[in-house]
Amino acid sequence: MAEVGAHLTAAPAGEERPSVFEAVAQDSLMAAVKPALQHLVKVLAESNPARYGFLWRWFDEIYVLLDLLLQQHYLARCSASFSENFYSMKRIPMGNGRQQPLATAGLPKRHHWKSLLLLVLVPYLKGKLEKLVSSLREEDEYSIHPPSSSWKRFYRAFLAAYPYVNMTWEGWFLIQQLCYILGKAEHHSPMLKLAGVRLVRLTAEDIQALEKKWVESTSSQTHSFSSRVQLALRRALGAVAFSLSTGLSISVFFLQFLDWWYSSENQETIKSLTALPTPPPPVHLDHKPSSAVLPSLKSVCPLCRKVRVNATALATSGFVFCYRCAHGFVKAHQRCPVTGYATELQHLVKLYSPES
Repeated sequence: MAEVGAHLTAAPAGEERPSVFEAVAQDSLMAAVKPALQHLVKVLAESNPARYGFLWRWFDEIYVLLDLLLQQHYLARCSASFSENFYSMKRIPMGNGRQQPLATAGLPKRHHWKSLLLLVLVPYLKGKLEKLVSSLREEDEYSIHPPSSSWKRFYRAFLAAYPYVNMTWEGWFLIQQLCYILGKAEHHSPMLKLAGVRLVRLTAEDIQALEKKWVESTSSQTHSFSSRVQLALRRALGAVAFSLSTGLSISVFFLQFLDWWYSSENQETIKSLTALPTPPPPVHLDHKPSSAVLPSLKSVCPLCRKVRVNATALATSGFVFCYRCAHGFVKAHQRCPVTGYATELQHLVKLYSPES
């Protein structure tokens, strides 16, 4: 069952607190999914812009809607986000001691909506802000605004301040993780603290309750028409979320591989693996008695044995001659003087040196 998570292991007593490695791993899970999906959409859009171009133009909005549906489904059924449930964790409100609610009980409404907004809205706004900064930097290089205009001064000040704001944001997360490692904090992420929840591992009771809830939801029967319609709508929405979550569970490692494969740090490796092999040198035909022998100096024509005049190459072989020599030989013999390859007059290519 997908809602139970990828690792159905119960936490022993006193070990309900996830390790920092588990906490950071579940954070990086969704961070790796979006770039990989974005690359797949880009490939589709480039292959057929008329049909799939809108997916690329509205990718952020489409992704945030799918993410909203996915996180809502898991928060409502498992008291955890998709990635937290994948690593067999759940959210509980702050202040809960040993009496932890079951994962199927769900979060209180206030904590539920806070969690949902922080899981979906904050990454979306952060991504939009990064795109805005990137576009403003490009505009700053080619801007037509006068240097003294108020708009120019405003966004230059914004661009100057953004690296420090971003550094403060990332530093906040780093300090929170260090405090979590040292046991000085109950959260590894400030977003959990803002939502008023903390992460704990799933217990055996949680796993049993999730399995029981899944069986009951699939086997429940009702006789009221309105109840049947509501149940059908709930099942339809649940089926969409479940299909999406199941597909992500199966393809998450494949998506992480795509993210690694197309990362900027891996471009040199990709080029070396995908580069076309060097073609072998041409196999020369047997020289005929009239075939020319290559001179030792590269500037000498193989036919007249003098310094080339009006250097001309044969497209069929690549060897260079005087134009008059090459033209007369090809016209008379219809082949390259060196290799014997079949050659026509249209294969003569005039070469232009920088001096000429």
